[in-house]
Amino acid sequence: MALLSTVGVAAAQDTELHPGQPHPWQINLQEALSPIEAQIHWFSNYTLAFIIPITILVAGLLGWCMYRFSAKRNPVPSRTSHNTTIEVIWTLAPVIILLFLAIPSFQLLTAQYNPSREPELTVKATGYQWYWGYEYQPAGASPEAAASPVSFESYPLTEEDRESAGKGDKAAYPRLLAVDNEMVVPVNTVVRVLSTSADVIHSFAMPSMGVKVDAVPGRVNEYFFEPLREGIFYGQCSELCGQAHYNMPIAVRVVSKEQFATWYAAAGEDLTNANAQLTAAIEAASAPKVAGR
Repeated sequence: MALLSTVGVAAAQDTELHPGQPHPWQINLQEALSPIEAQIHWFSNYTLAFIIPITILVAGLLGWCMYRFSAKRNPVPSRTSHNTTIEVIWTLAPVIILLFLAIPSFQLLTAQYNPSREPELTVKATGYQWYWGYEYQPAGASPEAAASPVSFESYPLTEEDRESAGKGDKAAYPRLLAVDNEMVVPVNTVVRVLSTSADVIHSFAMPSMGVKVDAVPGRVNEYFFEPLREGIFYGQCSELCGQAHYNMPIAVRVVSKEQFATWYAAAGEDLTNANAQLTAAIEAASAPKVAGR
């Protein structure tokens, strides 16, 4: 018991320090880091409030029938062929329950495709076997910026490249989830994701942001998310797409709006240097302050 308690505490601390990724002993959904994911959490708990009592009721009825109406206790079976009251109950009850589930379900579905305000940033995510390509188009960008948007590929980070990339911390950059170039977006910003594919069907999925949208060749699917917290958050391709499907991660780095503006201005010419400067700025902002300095 002591070992299980220690493991549970360690997992909880890891979740707090590094949200937006799977953790050992995790049984619930990932922490909600966007308004839509918060609504998904609510709907999941709301649905469980119906599923659990229904499951208990059905299991209880099955157990009672197996006991009460076994051949030993009930050698002469009933000849009843019709009971109006029971038939009305088992017809109306499921209809009412389904209505209680359908109405909030449709409300959530509507919210997923209708953001609260106009998107301030558009990122086109193109799936390849087996990596992602990102192309940026901020809202209100100048014609010059629109003609040459920031674009780059995001490949899975190999174990050999960790140290050279400055990503040796496996808690912050997990195995099979870390990438060489994260998608960078500003916090508290509505981001439009345009998802497509260059070869087979992929799926762009970010569990903590409530994002899951198919990437289909020859088609562009649209989705939205609004990150509420700074940090690096992870997802994966969630459509079976070939032998390296298991290693097609998605990493989103959420930064302040000022940091994003600086990064975006530099990323068009030198992505590597822009990422290095962004990492340095984040580390400087999170470093403990010394009194009097």
